[in-house]
Amino acid sequence: MGDNKNFVKDITNIEEDFAQWYTDIVLKAELADYTDVKGFISIRPYGYAIWENIQKYADKKFKEIGVKNLSMPVLIPESLLNKEKDHVKGFAPEVAWVTEGGENKLEERLCVRPTSETIFCNMYSKWLSSWRDLPFLYNQWCNVLRWEKETRPFLRSREFLWQEGHTIHETAEEAKEFTLKILDIYEEILEKFLSLPVLKGQKTETEKFAGAEATYTVETLMHDGRALQGGTSHYFGQNFAKPFEVKFQNREGKEEYAYQTSWGISTRLIGAIIMAHGDNRGLKLPPQVAPIQVIVVPVAQQKEGVIEKATEITNSLKKEFRTEIDIRDNYTPGYKFNYWEMKGVPIRLEIGPRDIENNQCVLVRRDTLEKENVSLDNVQKRISELLEEIQRNMFEMAKENTIKRTTIAKNMEEFEKNINENQGYVKTMWCGSSECEEKIHELTGAKSRCIPFEQEHIADTCVCCGKPATKMVVWGRQY
Repeated sequence: MGDNKNFVKDITNIEEDFAQWYTDIVLKAELADYTDVKGFISIRPYGYAIWENIQKYADKKFKEIGVKNLSMPVLIPESLLNKEKDHVKGFAPEVAWVTEGGENKLEERLCVRPTSETIFCNMYSKWLSSWRDLPFLYNQWCNVLRWEKETRPFLRSREFLWQEGHTIHETAEEAKEFTLKILDIYEEILEKFLSLPVLKGQKTETEKFAGAEATYTVETLMHDGRALQGGTSHYFGQNFAKPFEVKFQNREGKEEYAYQTSWGISTRLIGAIIMAHGDNRGLKLPPQVAPIQVIVVPVAQQKEGVIEKATEITNSLKKEFRTEIDIRDNYTPGYKFNYWEMKGVPIRLEIGPRDIENNQCVLVRRDTLEKENVSLDNVQKRISELLEEIQRNMFEMAKENTIKRTTIAKNMEEFEKNINENQGYVKTMWCGSSECEEKIHELTGAKSRCIPFEQEHIADTCVCCGKPATKMVVWGRQY
C-alpha cells in the first residue's frame, strides 16, 4: 500500500481545507494549470474533454429547439458598450481595454468582450426588417474576459469558455416562454448529465443581470454547502432593442421593437462537478460526462498473454464505451489504481493471469469503491448497468447533501445560527426590499440564490424586518 499513501497524501483533506483540496484536484487530476498570465489558466486535455462533452450535449439540445450557432467579434467598441446604461455600469469594473493596434493608438477604445449583448444587438439591427424574419435564435461558443479581482481555476478565472445565446422575438410572451425553455434545458444538463440537483427560480432585482427585466437561474449546492450558479437565462424585454434600434415591421405594418433573451453556461460547471462530487481520493465523474468511462488495468502485465487479453477486452469495450488501457510499465498496479481514482474514472477493470484462467475480471466502481468479479461473457452488459447505476447514485448522493444542508429560518437569530452551524441553503420569507437583502448579506455573508418557482409558506413575516411577506427566498453563501 506504499503507493497509495504517497499518492493520496498530495491531496489536502476535504474536511480540513476545502479550498486547498479543490486546487489540489484541479492540478493533480490534470484538469488545468496556472499560466504566467496572472488569473488565467490553461485547460489541459482531460479538463477540456469534460467541457467538450458538456458542449456536445448542450449543443444538441439547443439545436433541437431551433437554435443556430454563429460567431461574433471578440472586440467591442466603447460607444456600443455605452448604449445600455445599466449594462455598462454592471460590467465596467471587469472590462479589459485595447487602446493600440500595432504601433498606432486607436481612435476609439475597444473592450475585450465580457459578454456580447451589445454586438449581437448591433448586428440584429442590420439583419432584421420584418416580423417574418423572426425569431432569431442564435448562440455562440466562445471565450470571454472579465478582470476578476480574485480568481480560482474554473470557478472564477479572468478568461473562461462558455456559450452565450441571444434571441429576439416578435412578442414579449414568446420571448418569456423561450427564456424558460432554455432554463429547462439547463436543468436537464445539470441533473441528468452532470448528476447535480438544482434549485430553479428567479433572481431578485438586486441579483439580476445588468440590463435584464428578469433573470432566471439554476443553482446547485457544493459539498461544503456553498451555492454555485449553474446557468442563467435572462428576459430583456425591449431594454436593449430600443437603444440599439432592433426593430421590425409588425403584422399591422407598424414599426415595433423586438423582444430579447440571453442565456449562458460556462466552464464553471467543471468546478461544480469537482466540488459537488469529489472526495479524498480525488475527482469523481458522472459517467455521462466522463472522458474515460472504463479504464482497463492489467495486473502482472509482464506475464505471458495478460497484455494481449487486456487489449482484446479494451478493443471490444471501445465499441460501446469510452475505454482506455493503462499498460505503462514503470508503475505498479497499485499506483495505477490510485491514479485513475484521482482522475475520477467511473469504472476500473482489473485483469490478471488468474482472472484470465477463470474467464473473469474485477470491476471497481469509483463512486462507492465496491468491487465485483464478473464473467468476461457478461462484462459488456454489467458495465452498461453499472454506468447507469453510478450516474443515478451520484445524483442521489448530491441530493442527500443538499437536503441535509437545507434549513428554515423565521428570524435572523435562526438564520445566523443555521448558516454558521450547517452551511447551505436557508429558506426564509422575504418582504421584497433590497435593504433587507443587503442587511442579510452583511450579517451572514449569504446572498439570495433565487425566489424558487416552487414556493412554500414558512411564516407571515420577513425574516429580516418582520414586515408582512409573501415570497419565499432561498439564501446561501456562494462561489
